[in-house]
Amino acid sequence: MLRRWLKANALLAPTGVWLGIFLIAPLVVVVEFSFATRNTGVARAVLPWTAQAYLTALDPAFLPIFGRTLLYAGATTLLCLVLGFPLAWFIARHGGRYRTALLAAVLIPFWSSYLARIYAWKALLDGEGLVNTVLGWVGLDRDGGFLLTHGAVVLGLTYGFLPFMVLPLYVACERFDVRLVEASHDLGHGRVSTFFRVVLPGVMSGVLAGSLLVLVPAAGDFVTPKLLGGVEQSTFGSVIDDQFRGGNNWPLGSAMAVLLLVLVVVVLVLRGRRGEDVL
Repeated sequence: MLRRWLKANALLAPTGVWLGIFLIAPLVVVVEFSFATRNTGVARAVLPWTAQAYLTALDPAFLPIFGRTLLYAGATTLLCLVLGFPLAWFIARHGGRYRTALLAAVLIPFWSSYLARIYAWKALLDGEGLVNTVLGWVGLDRDGGFLLTHGAVVLGLTYGFLPFMVLPLYVACERFDVRLVEASHDLGHGRVSTFFRVVLPGVMSGVLAGSLLVLVPAAGDFVTPKLLGGVEQSTFGSVIDDQFRGGNNWPLGSAMAVLLLVLVVVVLVLRGRRGEDVL
């Protein structure tokens, strides 16, 4: 019995070791730091253990930042879904021999540094940037440009994580039986009714997978809010970065990271249950 179990799980051993060293161990260290005491010396976290960092992280003063993080992540996920679904459907159903090239075009942004691309958006959204200049031709420009606004942050996040939505949707759209659409039309349903009753449930696995792939990193991103939003648009991710760097408060940063991780896990569990109900 033991030998059979070892043979069945032998292929999983390298992956298990890898996850244990590079995923589980760092998480354990972060949790340990979150219960430590702040120290301004060389050691950023020392004994005795305490829950003070969690009490500080749960202070009502951080609630607006917490809510802003959820708002940005939710808006980014919704925009990626709205923009990504038509693109994924077109590639899957009408791409033809150009399908591979179109998928490669979706992945082209990953060929360059994410930080460099966000800096490019920073230049575009500045008061003298291309976006404000072009909108000025029709009288829609804005004093100071669109930098350091909520819209700039959501735009940057959407641009950065859109491919994560397109790829799962593409797989779901490719597997979808288009004959179901024809059958729906034959039964008297219009385009809108067919989309919500037939198409959307048929590709729901891709919608859920893409939403998770966008929601999770968008909630923890700190580069985009820092560069495109500034202090007024801080998120949990940017505050965590500040605590580990300029704030020199590793226990508080670790506690916030753990709380954000718990939030993501809760969302994953709820999404998973809903996905099972839908499917």
